[in-house]
Amino acid sequence: MRQRLVAALICLVVQYFMVKKHNTKKRRTYNMNSARERVREEVMYRIAYTSSGRDIVRMGPEAFFRLCNMLERDGGLKPTRFSSVEEQVAKALYILSHKTKNRVVKFWFRRSGETVSRHFHNVLKAIIELEDKFFLQPDGSSVPAEIDGNNKFYPYFKDCVGAIDGTHIRAKVRMVDAPRYRGRKDFPTQNVLAACTFDLKFTYVLVGWEGTASDSRIIKDALSREDCLKIPQGKYYLVDAGFMLTSGLITPYRGVRYHLKEYSGRNPPQNYKELFNLRHSSLRTAIERAFGVLKKRFVILSSAAEPNYGIKPQKFIIVACCILHNYLMTVEPDAELIRQVDNELAGEDHSHEDSAPRGDRTEAARGELIRDAIAQQMWTDYATNTEN
Repeated sequence: MRQRLVAALICLVVQYFMVKKHNTKKRRTYNMNSARERVREEVMYRIAYTSSGRDIVRMGPEAFFRLCNMLERDGGLKPTRFSSVEEQVAKALYILSHKTKNRVVKFWFRRSGETVSRHFHNVLKAIIELEDKFFLQPDGSSVPAEIDGNNKFYPYFKDCVGAIDGTHIRAKVRMVDAPRYRGRKDFPTQNVLAACTFDLKFTYVLVGWEGTASDSRIIKDALSREDCLKIPQGKYYLVDAGFMLTSGLITPYRGVRYHLKEYSGRNPPQNYKELFNLRHSSLRTAIERAFGVLKKRFVILSSAAEPNYGIKPQKFIIVACCILHNYLMTVEPDAELIRQVDNELAGEDHSHEDSAPRGDRTEAARGELIRDAIAQQMWTDYATNTEN
């Protein structure tokens, strides 16, 4: 009897300590989870209600919440059991805006690396679902306000719908593919073709071409593919001398002064070709400004360091950043950022004049007629006003 009593007491003591240990572990886990949740709440509070949030996600609170609502409503982004839509979007914007590695976001948001990666790609997919909403190719039915309201450009460029150029963005590729992607840079890049309107919004973006591909080769692909670049009948885009001259792609005169800095001070245009090139450059720089603002907002596109993502996800990243750029140019343009880009572009040479790209001779002749007609009418009016 006594032995059974002792055994029972021992069992009770053991059970007591096991329960105590279990409850202590539960409390520790609960406290740890509570601490993580408090950190996440603090980060989200800063994004939503303080000025420092703009440094984290590159937009103010109102623009941030409007974006989250849009991604949930139109992009199919859903909250998870443990993560709100706002938290998922904040993590993705933090990565895009700062080229931040997964482990850094993991630390700040107290999430696992797998969770951060999954949320990032879910947000990218949701943003790309908005492509048709934000990439609106012009139909040519109206004259751009930037042309219509400026007598240096109107009526001469009344049929111009925008500007086109390419930009190089560093790519992460297999070693065997690196030579094809290593163009003008010392490292592999994608040559990304984009069209924009004069309010610096992208209307068409083509990603994936290797860095060695020429602009003229990429534009031919853009014009012939299923999701093609559309040029309205009788309208045209302004392009630099790296493209072929056609009735829909108007290049500057080759071998003639072109850059704005060449006409500064006491060096006014001396003939119709120089005047055309000066004003062509003034308008075409819109695409350089758009690229500049894009890369300043989303540092993941401008870093010279090797990307953290392979070529396929990087295509999605580029398109997503361009969509976000258009969204912000609509709701929160950031005049100071645009001024910074303009100051950096001033005096820089952003166009190139390689050997003339080959194109259809008939189309080139049509392009020459359009260009000459614009240039000569412009020069006639310029000379008359100068004399008066």
